[in-house]
Amino acid sequence: MLFTRVSRASRPDPTGKLPSGFTLREFFREWEGNIHTEITRNCIIALMRAKDPTRDAYSSQFWLVFTGLMISSTGTTMIWPFIMIFASEKLALPLAAVTSLMALNSVSSLLSSLLAGGLVDQFGRRSVMVLGLVGAALVYLMYIPATQFWHFSLLMILAGFFTPLYRVGTDTLLADMVAPEQRAHAYGIFRMGRNIGVAIGPILGGLVLSKSYTIGLIGAGVTLGVYGLITYIFVKESRQPAAIPQRGLLMDKLLVYRDALRDRPFLGMLGAYTLMEICAALIWVLLAVYMKQNFGLPEARYSVIPTTNALMVVFLQVFVTRRTSRSTGLRVMPLGAFLYAAAMAVVGLSNGFWGFWIAMVVLTWGELITAPTATAYVANLAPADKRGSYLGLFGLTWYIAMAIGPLTAGIISDSLGIRWPWFLASLAGVGSVAAFVVFNRRQTARAALPSTETQQQ
Repeated sequence: MLFTRVSRASRPDPTGKLPSGFTLREFFREWEGNIHTEITRNCIIALMRAKDPTRDAYSSQFWLVFTGLMISSTGTTMIWPFIMIFASEKLALPLAAVTSLMALNSVSSLLSSLLAGGLVDQFGRRSVMVLGLVGAALVYLMYIPATQFWHFSLLMILAGFFTPLYRVGTDTLLADMVAPEQRAHAYGIFRMGRNIGVAIGPILGGLVLSKSYTIGLIGAGVTLGVYGLITYIFVKESRQPAAIPQRGLLMDKLLVYRDALRDRPFLGMLGAYTLMEICAALIWVLLAVYMKQNFGLPEARYSVIPTTNALMVVFLQVFVTRRTSRSTGLRVMPLGAFLYAAAMAVVGLSNGFWGFWIAMVVLTWGELITAPTATAYVANLAPADKRGSYLGLFGLTWYIAMAIGPLTAGIISDSLGIRWPWFLASLAGVGSVAAFVVFNRRQTARAALPSTETQQQ
């Protein structure tokens, strides 16, 4: 069964009282295993109202950052999925010029991601978080008077620089606040908070932006600013700034990256995954403007699509991961990559809302299969002292795909036609399928090599 039922005695009372002995840890177990909407709602009501002694497992600082993260995620996703529509309508330029803005943003994010870890260690988690949050808030507000291409170019570069700062700062702060054995659970809670924001934000954005982008931009700026203010006033620095020169930190990190890129299996996996991420980049960056400009579908209709993705992740990820974890290595990756390729073909062939919605559903199934599988593979492949660098490089595949995919798609759309970018992206997805198949065969052959040699001896 897709939805696992629980006994009546273990279900939270809708009045807000927890059953005897029902702990916070057990709440999240219930939430993971029972994704029926009514049960989830009652669990959340009980969590918010009850005074559970195990809530002390996480400090008030933890829940403060969690709340700020959920608020800021809601605010930013009100506007970010629609930013290409906003730029396209305000600049009235060809799609290739508009998508070049996203390439600038991605390159800036990539460079900032390389620096963020060193800055967090050098100047402290809270300071870097506040810098990133306040900087990103100001960028959203500065979009309002922007009218020229160079205005948007500068703001996209600044947005790309500030965003990784508060994300890396938040993740590092969480690692400092929580004991090692609790980190996986704690990161799961934070991921739930982000996805709650992603589920709510686009719906609100679709309703607001159809009337005024100014209101949406103010909303995004205010929520980030509030999170920054909360962080500055109430969040305590979890680690003292390191007394290591920034140049040394950066050079050491680049040397570790160089060593990681010499790992052939890791490099091959990065290449295959980047091809797949190009498909995701197109659907997240271009689909909104594609739907509005070519099919007359407003922001309010598009907002259902990213919300569908977020809800699927929240309610289905645990179920899918339980199935995919039975396979070793990257054996399920070709299936996930195939779903990405299929989603691109569905977009290219569709002429209305439901076709685009189905494409997102198909792509999200691919995401549910590939995201945890690939992350676990990288973490297991990496040496213990280089795990952060391996995962950091793995995270850069998204920025590389964002720099390549939308810009290339904009050029192709202007020169060949509006459907061609989706069909060519589907071919990139097929290339990813082939790359993962070859990768798995080589890994299987390599694993069998020692046993073969032993038999020969």
